[in-house]
Amino acid sequence: MVTPHRLRVPAPSAPPLTGHLPFADAPGVPDPVEVTSRWLTRGGLPWFPVSGEFHYSRYPHGEWEEELLKMKAGGVTAVASYVIWIHHEEIEGRVRFDGDRDLRRFAGLCARHGLDFIPRIGPWSHAEVRNGGLPDWLLAHACTPRTDDPAYLEPVRTWFTAVAEQLRGLDRAHGGPILAIQIENELYDQPGHLRTLKRLAQEAGLSAPLWTSTAWGGVRLPGEELLPLYGGYPEAFWTEADGGWPDTCRKHYFFTHERDDEGIGADLRPTTVRGTDPAPTDRFPWATCELGGGMAVAYHRRPRVEAADVGALGLTKIGCGSVWQGYYMFHGGTNPPGELTTLQESHATGYPNDLPLLSYDFQAPLGEYGQVRPSYHELRLQHLLLAAFGHRIAPMESVLPERLPAGQHDRDTLRWAVRTDGISGFLFVTNHQPHEPLPDHPETTFRVDFPNAPSLTLPSAPVTVPSGAFFCWPLRLDVAGLRLEWATAQPVCTVEADGRTVLVLAAADGIAPELALDADTVAAVAVPAGGGEVTPVDGRVLVTGLRPGTDALVEVDAADGSRVGLLVLDAATARTAYRGLAWGAERLVLSGDGVVFDGDEVRLHSPAADPSFAVLPAPDSALVVEGERVREEADGVCTRYTVEAGALGRTAAHVALVRPAGPAPEPVTGVQGRASMPAATYVDTVAAEYRVDVPEELLRAPAGVLLRLHWTGDLARAYVGDVLVADQFYSGRVWDIGLDRLPAGELRARGLRLKVLPLAADAPVHVAGQLGDAWRAAGVGQAEWVVRRVWAVRTG
Repeated sequence: MVTPHRLRVPAPSAPPLTGHLPFADAPGVPDPVEVTSRWLTRGGLPWFPVSGEFHYSRYPHGEWEEELLKMKAGGVTAVASYVIWIHHEEIEGRVRFDGDRDLRRFAGLCARHGLDFIPRIGPWSHAEVRNGGLPDWLLAHACTPRTDDPAYLEPVRTWFTAVAEQLRGLDRAHGGPILAIQIENELYDQPGHLRTLKRLAQEAGLSAPLWTSTAWGGVRLPGEELLPLYGGYPEAFWTEADGGWPDTCRKHYFFTHERDDEGIGADLRPTTVRGTDPAPTDRFPWATCELGGGMAVAYHRRPRVEAADVGALGLTKIGCGSVWQGYYMFHGGTNPPGELTTLQESHATGYPNDLPLLSYDFQAPLGEYGQVRPSYHELRLQHLLLAAFGHRIAPMESVLPERLPAGQHDRDTLRWAVRTDGISGFLFVTNHQPHEPLPDHPETTFRVDFPNAPSLTLPSAPVTVPSGAFFCWPLRLDVAGLRLEWATAQPVCTVEADGRTVLVLAAADGIAPELALDADTVAAVAVPAGGGEVTPVDGRVLVTGLRPGTDALVEVDAADGSRVGLLVLDAATARTAYRGLAWGAERLVLSGDGVVFDGDEVRLHSPAADPSFAVLPAPDSALVVEGERVREEADGVCTRYTVEAGALGRTAAHVALVRPAGPAPEPVTGVQGRASMPAATYVDTVAAEYRVDVPEELLRAPAGVLLRLHWTGDLARAYVGDVLVADQFYSGRVWDIGLDRLPAGELRARGLRLKVLPLAADAPVHVAGQLGDAWRAAGVGQAEWVVRRVWAVRTG
């Protein structure tokens, strides 16, 4: 006999505290933001924001708008960005807000596209920036930074005044996008200084409904003046090279009600300055600002983060009780060239990690050049769930099962939890973690005992939860008059199509989808001709035998006369799902490429020669792409469109060896005994050198063109003439270089030079998996041009 995994839901808690925190939105706004002790509200309704970090000063300003639209299409509702002091005032007294530093324009673009904006104003940011973002000239003054030293506060006051002037009129009182302002970063033992910084910012003219602080490491906050925000990463570059996968990262793949993470920033925080008590969890909701969208690589430690690592972490946090999903980074970037120095964190400035001179890609869902990565698709699937049902999930409490893992190294106990209001809910399962695969769990069923409703046991027959799976299943989900008692497929979103409300669900690989409908809410059920069975069982209508895909539509006539469709996509197709306003209506768009919604136009960012996408419901008139033929055909219940462009998608790049590598430099250690990046002289004398000639047709249209290199070695740098244009530490990832970031004239004349250093066999450097010894030798293998074109799709 199979014993189900069991969870008993306690009686609902008392209503949350309201009005107890000193946060207030601007008077008269139509959608006031408020904070209860358990969740946030907007316009009086529970609200589940999704924020993503994107550093405007690390990205070309001409491309900001399209990248913000990508973030919005990925489900981000608020854009967070450090306002990095040294990027704006590298030279004392010359404060720059031009070009890529145009803070006001960036915030205005967020407002234009309905995105909230969260400036993280420092003064100290960290962000893997030189001096944590404090300018060199400030550190040369006779002052004690990050304290209430008047000699420090005076330039901070001037800096905050400059920032406030840029953001003047963009607060909520004037219809602007500023949702929250973060003060400082990772300051643990000086609550008085945090209070002082907030006062200085307010006196300068900055205002927002929410004032926030990072809260990991047991931070001591100034009373309740700052909303504590938490984080959690799948990996860490800031730990020791030989330390293995940190337990502080491992913990995030378990369902728990512990919010703090003592690992973030621990290399910069002596244990003696850790706060004594964490912020009280009974007065603040569980909100995050730094769930790892990826991870940077340091010279001594080079983690590799996969899409499933990011997706499983994000979904687990929702199951744990998060009511605000905030990611760092959601979009990668490139350090600006400094006028006086390079601007990366390094041993040279006393920091414990050497970072690349330019690259701040962070393995983010959207990369350094706007690349759409698999992690973007993983997170978007979850954000669609939150966009559709976040108002239901936010007030639900997280409940843990009777049988819990024995500890962080227990890989055998199934990890699961339920978010519930005492009657309905969502069941979360995480059977994935990085580095150490979790086993299959055969013969699995779940029983959830509710205090105010009958128990639910699912599925109808035991299933195997595969290794690597992570998913969310609905429990008593009401959809337009139909009650879905439970399903073994994850809710994605709803769309209106053909007079029906269609609930889109995502099947999990290896688990057959089942739908259990409350018979009292059903008048008739029709399953697709290609498969499906309907069986009445104990007051339910059970739908089994579905083959997930775009034709797996179960059509239901509800007892109240409404019409509902249940479309069960397979796992791969579900990760191509977008939902947005397109051609006058909210539509489901299926595309494995990047998609943005912009007024009456949908744009595809695709390297495919003939890109295609599917739409539900189909537009009333034909879709057109200027200068190209669009083919239309049925794709299950969707309509598929193919742009017959025949454009160049991928082609080999010619890479010629100019000089072979010499012997690897002897390892050198720096701060905290960690390996230091080799001196520049070795790059000039020891590195292998290659030349890449760029085809003229690509130089004429460089936008979206990537040079993709498969390489081995230690570090690599790319030059046009003598100017450094790109760099990377080897971590087993491909190296992308954006052609449109390079000077075309110089490229024509001199080509692109690549320099690749080998790594000494005894260098104390960690690379994920270590990959054997061959990776230490300098070399460039496969190289190709990847041409991502943008196709603007309109109705005819």
